[in-house]
Order: sequence, then structure tokens, then C-alpha cells
Amino acid sequence: MKKLIKNGIIIDGSGEKRYKADVLINDELIEKIGIIDDINDMEIIDAKGKIVAPGFIDTHSHSDLRVLIEPFIEPKIYQGITTEILGQDGISMAPLPKQYVKSWRKNLAGLDGDSDILSWDWETTDKYLDLMSKIGSGPNELYLVPHGNIRMEAMGLEARPATDEELIKMKEITRREMEAGAAGLSTGLIYIPCAYSETKELVEICKVAAEYDRPLVIHQRSEADTMIESMNEVITISRESGVKIHFSHFKICGKKNWHLIKDVVELLDKCKKEGIKISYDQYPYVAGSTMLGVIIPPWAHSGGTDKLVERLGNEKDRKKMKEDITNGIPGWDNFIDFAGFEGIFVTSVKTEKNKDCIGKNLIEIADMRGKDKFDAVFDLLRDEENAVGMYDYYGKDEHVVTFMTREESNICTDGLLGGKPHPRVYGAFPRVIGKFVREMKAMSLEEAIKKMTKKPAETFKIDKRGQIKEGYYADIVIFDENTTIDKGTFIDPIQFPEGISHVIINGKVALEDSKPKDVLPGKVIRINN
Repeated sequence: MKKLIKNGIIIDGSGEKRYKADVLINDELIEKIGIIDDINDMEIIDAKGKIVAPGFIDTHSHSDLRVLIEPFIEPKIYQGITTEILGQDGISMAPLPKQYVKSWRKNLAGLDGDSDILSWDWETTDKYLDLMSKIGSGPNELYLVPHGNIRMEAMGLEARPATDEELIKMKEITRREMEAGAAGLSTGLIYIPCAYSETKELVEICKVAAEYDRPLVIHQRSEADTMIESMNEVITISRESGVKIHFSHFKICGKKNWHLIKDVVELLDKCKKEGIKISYDQYPYVAGSTMLGVIIPPWAHSGGTDKLVERLGNEKDRKKMKEDITNGIPGWDNFIDFAGFEGIFVTSVKTEKNKDCIGKNLIEIADMRGKDKFDAVFDLLRDEENAVGMYDYYGKDEHVVTFMTREESNICTDGLLGGKPHPRVYGAFPRVIGKFVREMKAMSLEEAIKKMTKKPAETFKIDKRGQIKEGYYADIVIFDENTTIDKGTFIDPIQFPEGISHVIINGKVALEDSKPKDVLPGKVIRINN
């Protein structure tokens, strides 16, 4: 049966002004937009007084493991997300050679979680995506091939530059995964083993991504003290490889670095004039979230998580870690330095033993354990085998607005799904509508919707999505612009937003009257040139 969305106000994703019209859905596609009076044999969705917009596209998601276990991904559907992009930060589920499964699961656990339910035997992106297709999903799913996984397959987890032979192998793996339909290449230069790479390595594998006209999605080496130098490295990668750049969760961390915002803006403007293709995503909060292990200097991670755990149990290594965190390492983003022990909060752990740490900052944990603050956090990471999530405070709303309102930006969640998560997992997109559009009036709703829909669809070459347009897939969200807002807080983050009534994915209703349906309407989207 065809579906008809009646009486709605359409914001079509293009950035143009809203208009009143009905939307006729036939199977997966939008068949007609206009005033439609013949409503016989149709399922009617009354959107009177509400906005009808394209489904939101989350360009930085960490549902990589969750989608295989709880595939509906409720936190995304409830906030209007119909498509998400996995494989972020250079470390994810595939490629995954069998000999590295045990070690890699530990390395990944703090970011994406872990599970004994899965067999972990897919080995390649192609097989991982096939498994996802077989299971089904709530949202549509795209996948970036992660640099760390490529590096691991080619040369293991050693802390050293790649040889010329290993670079050739990395390029072969990258090509194989692009042929499998990866939407681009990702790296996270604060994460292991990506952090061990030199600029030359990134240039070489990005040449392959550029051949396929797919972007490099990058958590750059620094978002703090050396951000300008870090951005210049990324720009060099683009110049020398020809790859398009998409910065992940763009921001500047730490009060002492806020003065760099002016220089960052000038550098973005310079790139635009030079014709360097740059885009970025951003979450609408002044706190970030990642795995707690990033506070440990990169050298301590060499060889993988098992080696890290060994070093955390060694007093000589602990002393060196304390010295490096206290004094800093040139070019390393020192989270303790810019956020402080008091500004870093634990969101998830693996064992019951340390569940009482969830929701506490590192000072509170040290007090609870009656230990020195360094030893308390080192013990936690050792006991949990590095499977600890966290969030940290870094900026101000006005800084968020500075970058959000630029044309390079689109919206994302970047939410880790385990434990007591960052509230962006449940509310990033509604927060933009409620706080930054309605309350702060930082931009129009039409502009915001474009950043959530058409802009990311174009950046990642997602065909026939991101707009309300005849012949496009019926990925649609219906919401009340006067009430839509996020509800989660850092104290109580697991709260669904208000104001979103319907979410339609590939023509199927996934959320009706703000209640989930028992469907898995999403598709695995492979990018093919």
C-alpha cells in the first residue's frame, strides 16, 4: 500500500525555503510531491503543523558492533537518523585477519564495545557488510575502511613506520576494500596503531582513496596545542594525494587553546581559496567522548592492548607514563593537560568490579579508591584491559556556533553506545534544532536541515538520499519545530528526545507517534563509482 504524508510543511534539504505539500511514497521511493487529493487505498500520515524533512544522516557513528547485536539502533532512530556512517577513527570491525582477533577486540572495546555472541570471523569489509545485510538494520549503514585495520593486516601492531613493502601491501588492502564499496578511508591519529604512522604512509593510501573519489575522514593528530600544525599535515596529505578531506568532530580543545580559533578559521578560508576540498562534522556539545586509554602516551600501547596492560602493571613504565602526562610529548594531544583529571568522566567499563566508577570523574575515582590519581586511573585501565569509555569537557557554545555555521560543516553524533554514554548518543540532532536554531537562532531551520541531510549525502556520494525529491528514497523525518529538543544530560543521558513523531526509512515506518515499530528497514549502502 502506498503511503501519503498529508498537510506537512516541507523543508526539503536543499537549503531553500519551506513550503506546504503532500508527499506520496510508493514502496521505497518518493513518487510525487504536491497537493494530492486522491487518497483512496493509501496509508495516511497526518503531518499537520509539522515539518517534513529528509531523514538525518549521521556522518560519525560508532554503531559498528551494536548493529550486529541490537540492529534497530534505537538511540539513532528516535532522533530522526535514517543513515549512519561506520568505520570511524581508523579502528573498527574490518578488515580483521584471524590472527589479530583477540588483540584487536581489546583495542576496540573502549570505543565500540565487545561481544562473545559474534564469531568475529568475517576477515574483510565485504564479509562484514554481508553479515550486516543478512542481519538487517534500523538505519541505512555505510562503512569507511579504517587505516588502523589496514595497517594491522599489513604489518601488525608495532610502533614503527611502515616499510616500502608494507606500504604497497596497505595500498592493495585499501583497493580491495574500496572495491567492496567502502564510502571512504578513515584514520584516527591519536588511536593505536594509526598514531604510529608518518605523513608519507597516509599520502600513499590516500592516493588509492582519491582514485575512487572517496574522502579521507580524519581524527587529526591534534585538536589542542598543535592543532595548526596538525591541520597543515592534513592539508599536505590532500595536496600530495589528491584526496578530499573530511575532519571528524571538528573542534579546539582546552581553554588555553581557544586563541587558536582565529587561526583555524583563517586556515579554512585559505584552503577554500586554494581549492582544497575540505568538509567536517561536528556534534553540538562542549564535551567530547572517546576511550579512556587515549590519556596514556602512544609508546605504552605498542604491540596492542595486552602489552599496554603489562606496562600498566610495571612500576618503571608507570613512572614514565606519569612523567610524560605531566610534562607532555610534542605533538601528542594530552587529555589530562587540556581537560584535567576533574574534567574527565568514566562512561563505561567491562567488569562489575568497577561499575561504581561510571559517572565519576578521575578525581572522584581516586578518592573512592584511596589512591593517587595517576595510580587510580592506571589501575582502572589495567583491570578493565583498556575497555573504558569516557567524556571530557573542552569548549564553549559560542565556539560550537563558530564552526557549525560555516559551509564546510555537517552534524554528527560521534556517540559511544555503551554504559552511561555521552548525551549526544540520544540527542545530537534534536539539540541542533532546539538549542542552536530555536533558542540561540544561530542559523535558520532550513540551513540546519541541509547540514543534516543534503550536505553529508553530497560529501559521501550517497545517491538519491538527503533530500525530499521525487525519485529519491523515502527516508523522512516528521517533527514539531516548536518542541523538538534533546532531553539527555551528562548525569542522566539515556533519554529520548521530544518532538519527533515519525521516522520513515526506505518507505517503511520505523517510528510512529514517537514509538518504535518492529521493523529493520535499513540497507547496507555500498559506494560504487
